[in-house]
Amino acid sequence: MLVNLHVKNLAIIDEVEVDFSDQLNVLTGETGAGKSIIIGSINLALGGKASKDVIRSGAEYALVELTFILDRASQREALAELGISVPEDEVLISRKLMSRRSVSRVNGETVTRDVLQKVAGVLIDIHGQNEQQSLLHTAKHMEILDRYAWARLSEPKEQFAKAYTEYCQIQEELSKGQIPEEERLREISFLQYELEEIETAGLKEGEEETLEEEYRRLSHASAIAEGLGEIHQLTSSGNMAASDQIGEGLRILLKLSEYDEKIQEFADQLSEIDNLLTDFNRDIAGYMDDFVVDPQALRETEQRLDLIRSVKAKYGATLEQVQAYAGQIREKLERYQEYDAYRRELQERLQKQEELLQTWGAQITEIRRSGASVLEQEIRAALIDLNFLQVQFQIEIRPTDSYTAQGMDEVEFMISTNPGEPMRSLGSAASGGELSRIMLAVKAVLAEHDEIDTLIFDEIDVGISGRTAQKVAEKMALIAGSHQVICISHLAQIAAMADAHYLIEKKNENDRTSTEIVKMSEEETIDELARILGGAKITDAVLESAREMKELALTEKNRVRS
Repeated sequence: MLVNLHVKNLAIIDEVEVDFSDQLNVLTGETGAGKSIIIGSINLALGGKASKDVIRSGAEYALVELTFILDRASQREALAELGISVPEDEVLISRKLMSRRSVSRVNGETVTRDVLQKVAGVLIDIHGQNEQQSLLHTAKHMEILDRYAWARLSEPKEQFAKAYTEYCQIQEELSKGQIPEEERLREISFLQYELEEIETAGLKEGEEETLEEEYRRLSHASAIAEGLGEIHQLTSSGNMAASDQIGEGLRILLKLSEYDEKIQEFADQLSEIDNLLTDFNRDIAGYMDDFVVDPQALRETEQRLDLIRSVKAKYGATLEQVQAYAGQIREKLERYQEYDAYRRELQERLQKQEELLQTWGAQITEIRRSGASVLEQEIRAALIDLNFLQVQFQIEIRPTDSYTAQGMDEVEFMISTNPGEPMRSLGSAASGGELSRIMLAVKAVLAEHDEIDTLIFDEIDVGISGRTAQKVAEKMALIAGSHQVICISHLAQIAAMADAHYLIEKKNENDRTSTEIVKMSEEETIDELARILGGAKITDAVLESAREMKELALTEKNRVRS
């Protein structure tokens, strides 16, 4: 359940913090006091869309934090599947809104909006203003029925969804694969040309780099030969060759060493140089003997490089990309060459998927029909509790003309609110106030069958009054006997049933408006009930009526929960 809400710098909220009770929490206040902002902040924290102007004027960011306590092992398991660790049955959800971005965290770990919304689905059910309008769409009817029967439906729906995805992919492939014969033959010819060009090129790993090096050598062969000749002449031949000069110097040093022994060291060093130069001259002479300027080899190397670069320019920047493209061509070519067999294979696969769809779809339909027969009775009973005294309610399940992601059915809620009137769809038979009560009946029934502990109702009492309002209040109190309920209301009947009553009001300080929320005492609750009942002027009689209403509500609350 939701135990704490902390909001800072959001719209006209400076900073508020609320601790909720585990039963019926009712929030009341004057119109425009900011009641919907409180519920809106919970929606924001759970991944709802936010605009830049929600950040309070003058603030750099807005922050909403929700603290939940897990009451069910199934909730912990569901969160673990989403990668959320819950060390002590406590879940802290925070969302920080800034001008350019927002950051959401669950127990300190940053999460995506998608994960956040899935976490919300485990923890809370929010009925926002005008959500009852969703009952006008049959897709919502199916969603309600499937949620009711989810324990049995989850596996067949998962298997159906897999088969449906594969079925659609095969259909798309079949549609794309319808090629005229002339076009197919032309495509085969083109693919064969491309594949032959790649295979004939016979590209090898590292070949281009080796050829580039060889091309540089061959294209500069004349310059290399000329340069090496000049070096050889400088070091080993000619009048001023280095080898002759060193030999003459060595002869002088050897003669001088007869007079000074230390000069022998210089002679030894120069002798080593002479030996190195002799080796150098021998090696360079051998290289020059083998070196050949070959124009034919240069042309062949250049042609090979051009071919490699041409193939890469067409089919891929690297050898791996060219090979991958060739693989795609072979696969496509095989498909075109074996076109009839390929089409037959797709048809067989499509038939197999259709058989799976029929199998799982039939199971889904059976489960829905079974669940609908019970759910319609429970919703009808809940509607009677909400002052639909002679209501008839029915869930129709009809086959669709084609497969959909949800199965082979369409689901529609039918209702007759007065004796003698035929059953009609909700959209044409129910008024706005009636839709609110129908949605409350649905929520009440679902609350008894799912794992969500916290339900939030934002002004579900719109369009109702009198005896009907009392019935709605009693239903809210009943739901709160086994679930945490947080409700924004304008009705005294619902406020009187509160286990915890909060007042939301605007305050003006230093030319700034802010919304505050406080939990009221027993006596303060009486005063707020009197305000709701009496309007601008609160007399002693109104106060007495408020006190009596609170006492009667306590008696009725104990009755419905017993």
